[in-house]
Amino acid sequence: MIPALILSAGVGARLDPLTRIVAKPAVPLAGRTLIERAIGWLASAGVTDVVVNLHHRPETIAAVLGDGAGLGVRLRYSWEPVLLGSAGGPRHALPLLDADTFLIVNGDTLVDFDLRAMLAAHDRRGADVTVAVIPNPRPDHYNGMELDGEDRVTGFVLRGESRPSWHFVGVQVARASVFTPLPDNAPAETVTGVYRTLVATRPGALRGYRVQTTFVDVGTPRDYLDAALRLGARAGVVVEPGAVVDAGARVSRSVVWAGARVTAGASLDRTIVMSGVSVPPAFSEHDAILLPARLAGPGDCFEIRGDIAVAPIA
Repeated sequence: MIPALILSAGVGARLDPLTRIVAKPAVPLAGRTLIERAIGWLASAGVTDVVVNLHHRPETIAAVLGDGAGLGVRLRYSWEPVLLGSAGGPRHALPLLDADTFLIVNGDTLVDFDLRAMLAAHDRRGADVTVAVIPNPRPDHYNGMELDGEDRVTGFVLRGESRPSWHFVGVQVARASVFTPLPDNAPAETVTGVYRTLVATRPGALRGYRVQTTFVDVGTPRDYLDAALRLGARAGVVVEPGAVVDAGARVSRSVVWAGARVTAGASLDRTIVMSGVSVPPAFSEHDAILLPARLAGPGDCFEIRGDIAVAPIA
């Protein structure tokens, strides 16, 4: 089986303030982190060699994954002192991947489809890059791709446009030769750069692979809350290992991280309680993120209530 690169270097700006404590791929999702779930899916398909690129809060990812032995894979890290982007990251990781063809998996989404069938289709078509796609579920929210009858990518559709499109779900198969010409340690992007050039100069080099799959996007705090509740809520609440919710606390449709506590008499609904927060009695909140007040900055529109900063979840 070919190796896989998991793109995990981004700062996770859309997921702020959750990413003030952990990198986006290290957010907890019902007992396992996002990246552990992604690697588990790869391992189940036979992938045994994984590279993870790192930039923002790298220690939070490395602490979870170690050398990958606990997940059944050999895992190595590609460090990016400067964020290199969706094309620059793979270029920098090429020596570690050491393969003519490899998988690239986004570190902020979860899918579940037959990966081996996708690899077979990629080989059969002779494409340079094959991207897994579904009918665009939210054209107002996601950019998309146009495909012809042979699944060649013929163009790109910006979110908000009325044209039908296909949405990339974060898994692709790529030839190393696509990235080799790029200078190392220089930021570069795929869809806004390298892949547009492929479409314009080499029709058929970039292809879509249509899949039927569950698609979990952890892009924003609201997406995160919905994903966590979908994956692991019991009685409408996800209490991560190491979290405490006292008897007598009224908590619904919420997630409580390890190292957090909700005391008796508190009332929370659709709330994310981050590590280091102790919610006192009589504290009531909904549609909010609770984080340690020390993490609030001068430009934040948070309400400070004692040791807790309250951020809107929207």
